Amino acid sequence: MVDWDLAVATGTRLVRPGPQVTAAEARQVVAELRDYAAQAHEHVSGFTGLHASTEGASVAVIDRPGWIQANAAGFQAVLEPLIAKIQRERPPSAVATAVGSRVTGVQTGSLLAFLATKVLGQYELFPPLGESAESRPGRLLLVAPNIVSTEREMGVDPRDFRLWVCLHEETHRVQFGGVPWLRGHVMSELEAFVAATDVDPTAIARRLRSAASAAYEAVRDGFDPDSSSEGGSLVEAVQTPEQREILDRITALMSLLEGHADFVMDGVGPAVIPSVAEIRRKFQRRRKDAGRVEAVVRRLLGIDAKMRQYRDGERFVRAAVSRSGMAGFNRVWESPANLPTKEELVAPADWVNRVVGLGELEA
Repeated sequence: MVDWDLAVATGTRLVRPGPQVTAAEARQVVAELRDYAAQAHEHVSGFTGLHASTEGASVAVIDRPGWIQANAAGFQAVLEPLIAKIQRERPPSAVATAVGSRVTGVQTGSLLAFLATKVLGQYELFPPLGESAESRPGRLLLVAPNIVSTEREMGVDPRDFRLWVCLHEETHRVQFGGVPWLRGHVMSELEAFVAATDVDPTAIARRLRSAASAAYEAVRDGFDPDSSSEGGSLVEAVQTPEQREILDRITALMSLLEGHADFVMDGVGPAVIPSVAEIRRKFQRRRKDAGRVEAVVRRLLGIDAKMRQYRDGERFVRAAVSRSGMAGFNRVWESPANLPTKEELVAPADWVNRVVGLGELEA
């Protein structure tokens, strides 16, 4: 139902080229990012108390087409169970499959082309289809042209900015490498999300009407600088009630992981990144200064809502560590039952009382 080869080809054709650099500059950027990623591992482990083996771990410094190819493979691995369910319960005709796969391939490629210019780095959580998580440890992906473009745009020290990015992304690798159950938990939640998908045509039509309304609101509000609407995204509009509950749990977890990474950057930064305060200030301003077209796309995809939730995640981690210390906070990694709920994410004292316990705090 998705022509993945066409998605990669479309994304590669549509993605904007990166900044102009000489061959010597490109080699230097790649070498520095690899070096800073290695440095970041020691800083993150020392600060967080989480320890992840580096055996088999890899760092891939890639360009925008490389990011598109890697994420198309990840999307395919995640979406394949959903596609299989639709084909099993509502098998499309051969003509519909042939035409539809090309349409969705172009759409997916267009989305990847947009995102490929925004992402600085990521932890590659999902192995390509057909490979197991055990045989393919997650890679650290660093998108060199986006890092160079962003540091130039913000006018910050390249060495400091590159290490700052590596600290954030290495935190994710340490999270998943140091918490054995975490990767499987994310996978099981996504499997539950797929299982809750309603493929009934009537229900799909109803949700598509909601999606059309969400799209209209996003376009209207995205081009209205005075709008403060908190309306939904396309992603929210097409979900079933059961999927919304699952997504609440997934979003709370992702908010925790991203907030923890931001907390680590700020905690480690002053000791190893002299200009960390300037970088943080300029980066936050850059996020807010998105153009109107980009604002529409971010709203449609729910990116703005997720950014607000990630800020909640950073505030949660900061408050939990302040109340219970790093050792107390690290109890969050002991089991899925210790993860904060959506409600606890904005009320960290409730999480501390439930998981750490008043008795332990008094001791």
